[in-house]
Amino acid sequence: MDRGIERGTPPGRGAGDDVVLEHTATGRVPLAVILIDRDGLVSHWSRGARRLFGATKEEAIGQTALDLLPVSGALPDEEEASPYGGFTAYDGLGPDLESSLDGRLSYPAAGRARLSVPEQDRVDVLWWAYPLVGPGKERLLVLAADAGGLRQDLPEADRAFERIAPGFALHTDFPGADELARRLPEILPSMSVEESARIVAQVLELGYPVLEFSQNERVPVTPDWGVARRAERKARRERAAIAVAEGLPVPQEAADEGEDLEYVAVRERLEFLNEVSGRIGTSLDLAQTIIEVSKAVVPKFTDVAGTYLREQVVAGEGFPDGVPDTTTMWHRVALEHTDEPGRWDDVVPVGEAMPFPAHTPFFQCMTTGDPVLVPRISEQMGHMIASQFEKRDIRPLITGRSMLVVPLKARNVVLGFMILLRHPERVEFNDMDRVTGAELAARAGLVLDNARMYTYQESVAETLQDSMLPHIPPRMAGCDIATRYLPGTLLGRVGGDWFDSVKLPGARTALVVGDVMGHGLNSAAMMGQLRTAVQTMAAMDLPPAQLLRNLDDLAQRLGDSYLATCLYVVYDPIASELHLANAGHIPPVIVRAVDGRSELLDLPTGAPIGVGGVPFEAVRVRVAPGDRLVMCTDGLVEVRGEDIGVGLAALSESAAHPAASMDDACDTIIRTLNTRGGRKDDVALLMARLNGIEPDDVAEWRLTLDPVEAGRARAVVREQLHEWGLAKLADNAALLAGELVTNAVRHSHGRRIALRLVRGDTLLCEVDDDDPTLPSLLSAGPDAEFGRGLHLVGALAREWGASRTTTGKTVWFELTLPRR
Repeated sequence: MDRGIERGTPPGRGAGDDVVLEHTATGRVPLAVILIDRDGLVSHWSRGARRLFGATKEEAIGQTALDLLPVSGALPDEEEASPYGGFTAYDGLGPDLESSLDGRLSYPAAGRARLSVPEQDRVDVLWWAYPLVGPGKERLLVLAADAGGLRQDLPEADRAFERIAPGFALHTDFPGADELARRLPEILPSMSVEESARIVAQVLELGYPVLEFSQNERVPVTPDWGVARRAERKARRERAAIAVAEGLPVPQEAADEGEDLEYVAVRERLEFLNEVSGRIGTSLDLAQTIIEVSKAVVPKFTDVAGTYLREQVVAGEGFPDGVPDTTTMWHRVALEHTDEPGRWDDVVPVGEAMPFPAHTPFFQCMTTGDPVLVPRISEQMGHMIASQFEKRDIRPLITGRSMLVVPLKARNVVLGFMILLRHPERVEFNDMDRVTGAELAARAGLVLDNARMYTYQESVAETLQDSMLPHIPPRMAGCDIATRYLPGTLLGRVGGDWFDSVKLPGARTALVVGDVMGHGLNSAAMMGQLRTAVQTMAAMDLPPAQLLRNLDDLAQRLGDSYLATCLYVVYDPIASELHLANAGHIPPVIVRAVDGRSELLDLPTGAPIGVGGVPFEAVRVRVAPGDRLVMCTDGLVEVRGEDIGVGLAALSESAAHPAASMDDACDTIIRTLNTRGGRKDDVALLMARLNGIEPDDVAEWRLTLDPVEAGRARAVVREQLHEWGLAKLADNAALLAGELVTNAVRHSHGRRIALRLVRGDTLLCEVDDDDPTLPSLLSAGPDAEFGRGLHLVGALAREWGASRTTTGKTVWFELTLPRR
């Protein structure tokens, strides 16, 4: 509660206005309202004050308040009374009014007194004094009411006065309480529903009534005894201490005060914990959660808060197993403090990892899972803790401070701990702080564990998705490739979109983009199966339409609960041609290098994979060196409530935008289309720049099935490489080409075999024959006549392989070009 109330317009509209206290039984009880300035003079005297005290406004304004409101300790009839009567405080009922009038009390006070007025019987008066804060000459607001007027209709009021004194309080045990709770909005019609609920709770639970002024100005009548009356509490505690020291019984007021203090302390702790709970856990991001936890306790609960987490938690490796030991690594993930900036940064930097020995309070906390309280860090303990920090003396930072170490637990496993330190001049941590810290740590541990589990699951999803998406090399034969993948949502990072590229015989490249309908692990699993099938069938060099036909058959065998779209393209850089087939996918965009014009390729759409019984068609499209092919899934162009044609048009326009590199071109497309509406689907994007291979970089020969052709092959390869300026590769290339031709001559059943050299980023050598049987490495002993050829190829070539074709097979190898 504020120490005082803010200054505003004096109560009422003028000197004659009535101020009343409303309650359910009596209706409206007149109040006396007096304003006293900083010189102790009356500056406002209400009509209620005239009725209660007898003096008129003219007589009171400008007079000394102590003369109008005498507060001597004796009864009025035992001393010379003021002309206007006098106050006498009841014994044992708190400070008298004089303490507020002369400025000794800086907080709201309330009391009960007897007033002797000439020609009137002694009047029982309730009074309240509110110090005024802010600019202005007024210092004190005094309110008073005739207690007899209340007692007349509320016979239970006396018991209420005796229970909470000084001050007037409404309690749940007198007859009007339930009616008050039910009819408060009717009694105070200007209140909102929320304000009414707050007032009812205040009156019924805490015993704080409400004043209502003429212009609907409401202030609390009874001050917050748990906070405001610190001076009285201190005096009671001192009297209790003296009694204990002298062996006397503790005064009842001190015992009552202890109960009151305990109640207030518990309430303050609960309010703090509720506040902390509301400030942490706003994000599932582990780093953000750690920062929130640290900032929530500094400086209200502690001056320094260091947070440590186990290595497995920080690394996102799942839930840590077993009890921590002296080898467990703890990462300092956050440090919040109120010291001067930079004081802690060099000594205990965030990000440092270290173990803790068994004799430290930190080890005790992490192994027992219970808070550890150190009222003051001694020189000895400070030296022991500082010994863990090589070449850094942290003793000036910790010695003399109070320390509380609290574990961060979830499911009975310690994930980490917090080191809380208070400055030496601040009150030490006590047992109640230990309980509060334990509750704080329990809540923080739960929030951290939620963030940890989310981080772990996100990591698993990313790992799964990365394992299913291929790592495509940026350069293939005759083309450059760039890709992008975006998950649909943060909570569903695994989806069914994929892209791929496969090396084909004849320096060709297969480019694939597909989309399994749906999201989540099931779609990702289906995607993985289809992607593997496409790679296998592409390696068999199946024509695009036939490949989609086989893929559709496979999808039906896997189950009828999934559908997928797929676009399969074969790029032949030597023929400068695309061979495409589509299974329900959105068409690709081709950007022409000559004029920068972009267009959607008009393809037969075809049915999605999994429908079954629908034929697929393939088309051929001529391309030129430098043209770019853009393939993507519908998540990039489709926006709910918008025709997909709008998205395709935006894709074509953004694809044609000039870019310095392939990566920049992809980023431009993503940036342009990803901001259109609320995208929730996965996105797979593949862009290929079709560089082509010049005819001068290709050499082909037809060879007969004669063993002497191996020698001829070595000769023509050596000659061609000298012509290309690759003499350094001539010997190895000729040797390996001779081995492949020898195998082809030995196993082929046709009349001819083909030998081809392609100069690109590497030197490619291919040998075609009509035997579909793929070669395999054999175990060749010292005396073996055959079987050494492929071992030689595997040892000298950068890469080699074999794949079936429609007429047989192709065996190939690559050599790295020498640096120029």
